[in-house]
Amino acid sequence: MIRPIDATHDPNLRSWVESANQKDTDFPIQNLPLGVFRRRDSIDSSRIGVAIGDRILDLSLCVEAGLLEELPGKLQEACAATNLNPLMAMGSEASLALRRCLSALLRYDTQKSLPEREILVSMSDVELLLPAEIGDYTDFYASIFHATNVGKLFRPDNPLLPNYKYVPIAYHGRASSIVPSGTFINRPKGQRKRPDETAPSFGSSRLLDYEMEVGFFVGTGNKLGQPIPIDNAEEHIFGLCLVNDWSARDIQAWEYQPLGPFLAKNFATTISPWVVTLEALVPFRCSAFSRPQGDPPPLPYLFSRQDASLGGIDLTVEVWLLSAQMREAGMESFCLSRASFAQMYWTLAQMLAHHSSNGCNLRTGDLLASGTVSGAEEGSQGSLLELTQRGSQPIQLPTGEKRGFLSDGDEVILRGYCEKEGYARVGFGECRGTVLSVE
Repeated sequence: MIRPIDATHDPNLRSWVESANQKDTDFPIQNLPLGVFRRRDSIDSSRIGVAIGDRILDLSLCVEAGLLEELPGKLQEACAATNLNPLMAMGSEASLALRRCLSALLRYDTQKSLPEREILVSMSDVELLLPAEIGDYTDFYASIFHATNVGKLFRPDNPLLPNYKYVPIAYHGRASSIVPSGTFINRPKGQRKRPDETAPSFGSSRLLDYEMEVGFFVGTGNKLGQPIPIDNAEEHIFGLCLVNDWSARDIQAWEYQPLGPFLAKNFATTISPWVVTLEALVPFRCSAFSRPQGDPPPLPYLFSRQDASLGGIDLTVEVWLLSAQMREAGMESFCLSRASFAQMYWTLAQMLAHHSSNGCNLRTGDLLASGTVSGAEEGSQGSLLELTQRGSQPIQLPTGEKRGFLSDGDEVILRGYCEKEGYARVGFGECRGTVLSVE
């Protein structure tokens, strides 16, 4: 199934939810991302919602009120679930049918036909939760610019290892420590060893970092032993979110050889609460990253003409920082970097196809992340490790404070959005986390 551009993407479409018609909203009627929420101070179970302007459409109430009766019964049941897993498992045809139904329900000329029952709730009145039950989490290394930047810091003469241009590199993360936006992040402890020290010591990380990433959720899975062909890979992808893969660089440097990331990565991973479906992103698809002349072509199982043509996503990602001093002074957050997800060396389909190529069974709700999104331009690096050259060139904040790595009280804010002439802007919301001291 090729996801189409249709009436739901019409830039002139307006909603009866006035805040959804504002130019600066992340959530116009053309977006309709899905998430899970609970009303504050409520004992009710979690519910699925749709972000529309500064409001959330409660899908359980819509089902109860008969507003989704044109949809199959099983799909209505999935909309009334406590997380997105049942809906994800139904595949792209169900996602498209729901999107079209919601677009018709929320368009400006349908409010008069809606029941009196309240089906909207203000975002300020809810707690946003993890959108899905995440069984497994895999983090890739799909930006060649990030891989090269990091390689130069540790291997100046050989920054990019020879396997990089052949295989989508990844490591298995820890699903249990994935947390929703707004969760405080305790500064992790572990073994760390400075170059001038003869032996390691145990204590709080001195070199705490963020990584700006894009995540994608598996919709329908595959059976153990049955790889997903790249031509079918996107049929197994439900939607995207923002990911902050917090990283303790000093712990990482000491422990990563010979088996790779462990305690330096698994203490916390923050994700944004709203899942932007692939259906919403159709207008922003673009050709995959054009490999430089001389680079090897992808191996046949990682190549698809369709993926080469429309495997990229023209998504802008940004990192902002708000220090404790800035917060106390009432200052706005400061933009550290801005990059394009369209510059990733490996596409979503290639990552998913490779993940399953050995017969690994991916399951509904599994989260795969891109790895740090960095570009070739100055100011497009998605981590402090790159931006500050491992802390040797600190960034100066508007208060005069300097940052090589994160300090206690720092809040990291990730933002993402797609913009294209002739279409409404589609945003991802925010992915926030504040560092706390554990001393």
